[in-house]
Amino acid sequence: MSFFPKIAFLYEVEEYLTKVFRNNELITALGTQEAENKYQSLLSHLSHPPAFTTVRVNTHLASVKHVKKLLFEEIQKQFKGLCVPVLEHPKLQDILLIPVIGPRRDLKKYSSEVIVGAQCGYAVLRGAHVYVPGIVSTSRFVKAGDLVSVYSDIEGKCKRGAKEFDGVKVFLGNGISELSRSEIFSSSGPLKGLGVRMTEPVYLSPSFDNVLPSHLFLQNLPSVVVSHVLNPQPGERILDMCAAPGGKATHLATLMHDQGEVIAMDKIANKVKKIKQNAELLQLNCIKAFCFDGIKALSVEKREDKQEGPPFLPESFDRILLDAPCSGMGQRPNMAYSSTLKEVTSYQPLQRKLFTVAVKLLKPGGVLVYSTCTITLSENEEQVAWALKTFPCLQLHPQEPHIGGEGMKGAGLSLDQLKLLQRFDPSAMILQGMDINSLQDSREDDLISLANKDCIGFFIAKFIKLNSK
Repeated sequence: MSFFPKIAFLYEVEEYLTKVFRNNELITALGTQEAENKYQSLLSHLSHPPAFTTVRVNTHLASVKHVKKLLFEEIQKQFKGLCVPVLEHPKLQDILLIPVIGPRRDLKKYSSEVIVGAQCGYAVLRGAHVYVPGIVSTSRFVKAGDLVSVYSDIEGKCKRGAKEFDGVKVFLGNGISELSRSEIFSSSGPLKGLGVRMTEPVYLSPSFDNVLPSHLFLQNLPSVVVSHVLNPQPGERILDMCAAPGGKATHLATLMHDQGEVIAMDKIANKVKKIKQNAELLQLNCIKAFCFDGIKALSVEKREDKQEGPPFLPESFDRILLDAPCSGMGQRPNMAYSSTLKEVTSYQPLQRKLFTVAVKLLKPGGVLVYSTCTITLSENEEQVAWALKTFPCLQLHPQEPHIGGEGMKGAGLSLDQLKLLQRFDPSAMILQGMDINSLQDSREDDLISLANKDCIGFFIAKFIKLNSK
């Protein structure tokens, strides 16, 4: 049952998506009403957070059992003794799952209000406290120590420093203000640090602020699946083409037992810095991060033998991960998507340029995994159909583990080809809240099944490059 309104798109994007999810292949397979129901369900799910918080254990430094024990103790402390289980995943043996309690419908609302930006609001719905840079406005007389109700300005229409806001706002829960209004909007410039400590969030998830930082990495479940599907081996040379902030690159290095080489590229310098920081924090030495545009990563001239970084010679890598820049429509929670249709449709050509470079950089017999965190056909199944037609050397390959559903109809792929793809579709489950009683009555197998389905929207395709004859 929906607690928040369905995600809102610009009219042109809504029209575009409606056509995608009512395409002829889909209507023929499901019928008009079932296709429409699935689409409406997807829109509802996208505005709500996933049913579980997923953390990947840095098995390079600690065992899953050890971290599970520490995490359970931390959650009990945060939740004041409330017994929320920490689950191990049977197929993804380096992650832990924490059920999200909520939505809590009986919370009192206070007259003192704090309005936060949409991105800050989404973080709060997934367990974060409110930090000062995320605060857009507060009621007139807010003081440090006050009980406040926190709202998200999902449309971005609240003016910074406003004393009241009557626009579209979504209730996120209650907390204690750490600062006064005058401190938050200090004329000496924006403060950093904690603004509101959330004490009664609508969705109860643990905060991971400085919690076991070298042992845990917060990562959505499908993002963990990707690295397992690529299946890097110790001693191999791996390329992560669009690697920031380094979640998958550090996972690949961990799966390789830090033996071999993971080249992690991103074209934005600050993001490359973040990759290096994460590698250092997790104590992984085989990652080499470079600020470089993946489209230009193929060398057309002979290189110096000692040159470590890009551009690279053809057939330089055993495995390549292309977690491509995308329209990001699978991210949750998201209540208002602001991109224009021009922006949404700009990703397909960019993805194809990156993909073409990836194919050339891959050794014969090598593995290429393509993934996105979006729900469109044009960035997912259509890209697979295009790749198979454009590169005869590529063959779709079964994925292990296969946790998501099969690919979506509409791109002309055969049923056998669709079965080889993984599409994580949040609408595959009925939207349901979780309270502590229903949680304690649930079987662990049912909770794992829910975690597999009620996650972000995501897509994975795995290719093998055949030996050239």
